[in-house]
Amino acid sequence: MNTFLPLAQAEDSSGGLIDVVPGLMIWTLICFGITFFVLRKFAFGPIQRTIDERRERIRKALEEADHARAESRELLEQHRALIANAKSEAADILSEARRVGDAQIERVKREADDERLRRLEETKRQIEAETKRSLDLIRTEVADLTLEATARVTGKVLDAEDQRRLIDEAIAELDFSALEKETT
Repeated sequence: MNTFLPLAQAEDSSGGLIDVVPGLMIWTLICFGITFFVLRKFAFGPIQRTIDERRERIRKALEEADHARAESRELLEQHRALIANAKSEAADILSEARRVGDAQIERVKREADDERLRRLEETKRQIEAETKRSLDLIRTEVADLTLEATARVTGKVLDAEDQRRLIDEAIAELDFSALEKETT
């Protein structure tokens, strides 16, 4: 039991941890106050400023992110509007090109029809001119043949007036209307 005795005596002589000692308490409070003042002056201020600066940087970064998000949404809407506008313009250009193409095709058809009709009319005029020339040639040949036949039959040569009268009578008796109708 002697071994436990010095421990028990030490507890009685130390006064215990719960005993209030006014001098020790004052010195503890003074040391705590000095330590608190020094920490507040030199540590808490810079730490608080660092925390505030970090908080401000985070707040600014969030604001910039929100601003960038809003700007990207705006750009996306502008992009969509531009795409829609470009599609609309492309459709307008395409419809205009089709309209112009159809008009060109119609104009070319009309010009081709006009050219065909012009050539057809020109060909008809040429045919009519050739027919008239041929009929005149035939009339002249008939008149010459009539004069020659008359000279052979009568045995005499007629003067110009008698020739003209006989030619007109012979031509009047011939029916050229059938030839003229075929040409029209």
